[in-house]
Amino acid sequence: MLSENIKAIRKSKGLSQEELAIKLRVVRQTISKWEQGLSVPDADMLISISEVFETPVSTLLGETVAETRVDDLRVISEKLEVVNLQLARGKAMRRKAAHWTFISLCAIITTIFTVLIVLNSPYSAWDYSQPETAVVGVAFHALEWLFVRIAPLALIGAIVGACLTRKRM
Repeated sequence: MLSENIKAIRKSKGLSQEELAIKLRVVRQTISKWEQGLSVPDADMLISISEVFETPVSTLLGETVAETRVDDLRVISEKLEVVNLQLARGKAMRRKAAHWTFISLCAIITTIFTVLIVLNSPYSAWDYSQPETAVVGVAFHALEWLFVRIAPLALIGAIVGACLTRKRM
């Protein structure tokens, strides 16, 4: 019973005899003898084995440990497939949202440029002798000045972003 349990738990943990031997500070042949039932570990070694396996000593001594079955692997595989599909959908949705955000940014920048060209800075004709209109006129002029210098770079970036996030066939 002990030999079968050591072997089953070692395999379920994905350890080779050599790796288990290194963790327990024994030679590989010792592990092989335990698994073949030719010898048994002493009490201190049983505690060390249970710590390495993260399994109670009672499980090592008496309870049988079932090896992973093909059905269990199939269930895990199906769950992983569902998770992968959910991740892929999330990535596609984020890509689509980014794509439409870039397209919207292009449209907004183009619309603002069009409005500025059509209106031809109407606040330029304002009476700047009035303090209220002077402050507002200077603020509008400053915003337009910043927009005209920054918007072309933002437009180029948005076009590149829209191209990079488009759906590939």
